[in-house]
Amino acid sequence: MMKAVLGLEDGTVIRGTGFGAEGTACGELVFTTQFTGYEEALTDPSYKGQILMFTYPLIGNYGVSGERVQSDNMHAEGLVVREACKKPYHYKSSRSIHKFLEDEGKPGIEGVDTRMLTIRARERGTMRAALITGSDDGEEAVDVARNSPQLTDEELISLVTCKEPYFIPGAEGAWKGGSKRKHAVIVDLGIKRNIINNLHRRGIDLTLVPATAKPSEIAGYEPDLLFISNGPGDPEKATDAINAVKAFAGTIPVCGICFGHQIISLAMGAKTYKLKFGHRGGNQPVKDLIENKIFITSQNHGYAVDAYSLDGTGLYVKYLNANDKTVEGVSHKDLDIFSVQFHPEAQAGPMDTEETFFGKVVNVLGGEI
Repeated sequence: MMKAVLGLEDGTVIRGTGFGAEGTACGELVFTTQFTGYEEALTDPSYKGQILMFTYPLIGNYGVSGERVQSDNMHAEGLVVREACKKPYHYKSSRSIHKFLEDEGKPGIEGVDTRMLTIRARERGTMRAALITGSDDGEEAVDVARNSPQLTDEELISLVTCKEPYFIPGAEGAWKGGSKRKHAVIVDLGIKRNIINNLHRRGIDLTLVPATAKPSEIAGYEPDLLFISNGPGDPEKATDAINAVKAFAGTIPVCGICFGHQIISLAMGAKTYKLKFGHRGGNQPVKDLIENKIFITSQNHGYAVDAYSLDGTGLYVKYLNANDKTVEGVSHKDLDIFSVQFHPEAQAGPMDTEETFFGKVVNVLGGEI
């Protein structure tokens, strides 16, 4: 059995059993309430710079298939669980969560009181942490956590964006609407594969460009729509994406998900702020203020849009978090600009938000659902 220790910047030390790779991981310790979808979460680029903790006590029971990954590798810096299943059972499983972390070179710790740590995060806010496997030196872990950079100071987008533009044709025969297939340019800030898949299977041609793409480069692709993706870190650091939204707002439809929602709001003149402990999981209730409906959504974000700062931007709140009343989506009064903070493509259980969002994308492009 491998020793492991988790140290927090407030001096908290948790010892447990290590698994995965031996080494040290630093980042914000964040918790998610989902009890499935660990394969998707660990490979979500939005978790770059964070150590991911699951509140559900058993993780890994159906193994890792490789079919649900959202990128080419694990982006969470480390994994914290109460128990990591050693012998998964599922007909599609190709390896255990232990082997997955080992292959990815990332450390994990189990035997942890995740309930206590979650309560602490909710009371004190998200904290910097260090996870060390192969050692149980709590003093070292705390020192490493305290000396690690704040997430607000880190530039993480360059670590997850594509390096060069690339093209994905829409699914053959999927586009409906009596007009030629439409073309969307996606600013890739760490996009999840499920978002790409949702646009592709609706017959939309896609060009993905790096986060540093300038408006003139994007214009060269002659897009019918600009899409701003999810991603990690502080949205204010996505200056090129913000400038792209400013350049195309009012000329073509502009939309985004999660990080993209925050960037669109910033580009239109609103402000964002860091939440105390963020929203992460598959059970976040969201109210559609226009349709007077409640959706249960999947989310992963640590920043939010300031509702009061939307005055004078032309944007209005369409979706509101039913728990804490934070902004979950906006639309523009006059322009084809809309975004959501939650993940409509995630399919955490209910799938009603998928068609609500992606159906609107098809509609603004002149297609039929």
